[in-house]
Amino acid sequence: MRYDLTSLDLFITVAQERNLTRTSRIKHVAVSAISKRITELEAQIGSPLLVRNARGVELTPAGQSLLFYARQLKQTMAQLDTELSGYASGVKGHIRIHAITSALSQFLPQDLAGFAQLYPAIKFDIEERVGSAVVRAVADGRADLGIIAAQTPAQGLETFPYRHDELTLVVPVGHALATRQRVRFEEVLEHEMVGPHLESSVHTLLTSEAERLGKALKLRIRISSFDCMCRMVSNGLGVAVLPRSVTDQYLRSHKLKAVTLDEPWAQRTLLLALRKFDGASATLKTFVDHLKLAD
Repeated sequence: MRYDLTSLDLFITVAQERNLTRTSRIKHVAVSAISKRITELEAQIGSPLLVRNARGVELTPAGQSLLFYARQLKQTMAQLDTELSGYASGVKGHIRIHAITSALSQFLPQDLAGFAQLYPAIKFDIEERVGSAVVRAVADGRADLGIIAAQTPAQGLETFPYRHDELTLVVPVGHALATRQRVRFEEVLEHEMVGPHLESSVHTLLTSEAERLGKALKLRIRISSFDCMCRMVSNGLGVAVLPRSVTDQYLRSHKLKAVTLDEPWAQRTLLLALRKFDGASATLKTFVDHLKLAD
């Protein structure tokens, strides 16, 4: 079936207003013309869309179904207009990214810089979120692309490997573990810790591994900023587990020591997550392909 977009737009307004006369005033279209278009839609579908009563109109089950898809179509057309007008004005696309701190602190700035040199007119909105919030944002359509740790559940999303990072133990210089080259996580659990946000992928991983060992994290402080975590550690408030490439920039300035975590799970994979690659815009596909080649 082919649907007339003007008729669908009028039907959406009728459904919202529940009244043909109010729709006529809003749309500046005669009531008779609106009624004719609704009748044509009903004939095309083969089922009544409206039930008329003393107060106006009510939607039939078929009308409710048409309203749902008509609104989706209207939103899609608006997005299409926005994207294509961007090409006409030279913007050439807009990408919304939600990512975990590890990705934003380590890899994304460099990868964005390389991409921006190739496609300088593409614009980005970037938000830092914990892994579970990234997944929700992508699934709900509030983000076009998410970057998460592989351990984060992402049912319903399509994922691709992005980068690899290593979790390492950070301790103050002079700490009992500072002279060690490698340490097992079971030993770390004997010490008080400075931990990340409760919903962060690192916290989820550490909690899971501690439970597997029959122990619990001795968390003295929880804080979301990597920089603040390092400052807390340097002041003797606990040890922390952080991405190695993040800790490298703080070791000298904060008088810290990085100790290798002798655990297979300390080697992590970060993933790109989106609703469906085949259904993505050409701009988003180009960016995802660029990131997939970055590692």
